[in-house]
Amino acid sequence: MNIPIDAAARPHMARLAAQLERSGALRDRRWVAAFADTPRHVFVQSWLEQETGDRGITVWRRRATDDVTLASVYRDATLVTRLDPATAERVDETAWTGIPTSSSTQPSLMAGMLEELGAEDGQRVLEIGTGTGYNAALLCARLGDAVVHSMDIDQELVDAARQRLAGIGYQPRLLDGDGTQGWPAGGPFDRVIATCSVPAIPTAWLEQLRPGGVVVADVALGIEGGLVRLSHRGDGRARGFFTATPGRFMPARDDARAYPARERAARAPMAGTRPTALTAEEIRANYPLRLVLAFRLPGTELVYHVDEEGTALQLQREDGSWARVPLAGENTGMVTYGGDDGLWKEAEAAREWWAAAGRPEQDRFGYARETDGSSYVRYLPDGTVWKVSG
Repeated sequence: MNIPIDAAARPHMARLAAQLERSGALRDRRWVAAFADTPRHVFVQSWLEQETGDRGITVWRRRATDDVTLASVYRDATLVTRLDPATAERVDETAWTGIPTSSSTQPSLMAGMLEELGAEDGQRVLEIGTGTGYNAALLCARLGDAVVHSMDIDQELVDAARQRLAGIGYQPRLLDGDGTQGWPAGGPFDRVIATCSVPAIPTAWLEQLRPGGVVVADVALGIEGGLVRLSHRGDGRARGFFTATPGRFMPARDDARAYPARERAARAPMAGTRPTALTAEEIRANYPLRLVLAFRLPGTELVYHVDEEGTALQLQREDGSWARVPLAGENTGMVTYGGDDGLWKEAEAAREWWAAAGRPEQDRFGYARETDGSSYVRYLPDGTVWKVSG
């Protein structure tokens, strides 16, 4: 379906740009103009809206972009556009279950990342994760399509984005391939921006980045992760910080059909229950606390656990150890655990450290990537360091 930039869309485009400027997500007037001039609906010609189906199962129902739904496309919201074909199952004519693999990111998050990127006229940019092509279009609107390069693991997405970009007059260089390997033939670049998460900054990105260049990407650390802005030192090292703009992305994939499988030990049997001052609600409500938990508990995941007693937040490790606290009910101050009883104790110690430090926000933490590929997080006020990868 070909949806032109017509008079009906212009007010929505202008309102979105104004909203992002008022909220502080956009500060540079050149980016405000880029959002006001870039039609999101051309790139999101349909999307999948989340619903709760039978037995509480998440269902994704397809919505088509038309005159009735146009305002919905210009909401400050992430719009899921694609499910993993290996997990997708049809519920009815317009609905599926499955794992999302591509989306049009929440515009305020896109705006914050583009501002953090700090790209200037003439600088060459590599975008990892073309997706719908909307972010590439914004880069073209601001910098010109001659310097914009974008790649995605999914060739169908790249082909569709190429057509949509050409439809509004842009011809950036696009490539289908593994974004964690970068684009060797396209470099060197001045800026790299990734709209997928990685467990650590890939070596290839730094090899293709000019000294002094900048990377903005989502680093996944297990329990939590977040956006980092790093400057390349020119020797394989990069230094920076977690940005004031919080945000998470779907993980980078090394296969266009499914996420890599993870092997885990069998879940350990329940070992005990005891009182705890660290509640599930405190963890859920405090993003910076979850980051500190990730720093202190590498190799640990945070998941929702559902059984006949209700829903709980659960920490779990690949060795089978786990610990969980109910989200509601009479036992929210009780932790139940299996395997290593030190798992939740370390979580409690992390919370105590964060509280004693004054409950710092994420931008008080630096991030460093070393020449050997290892990564460290540093609490900037006092220099406390945690190794988080490598």
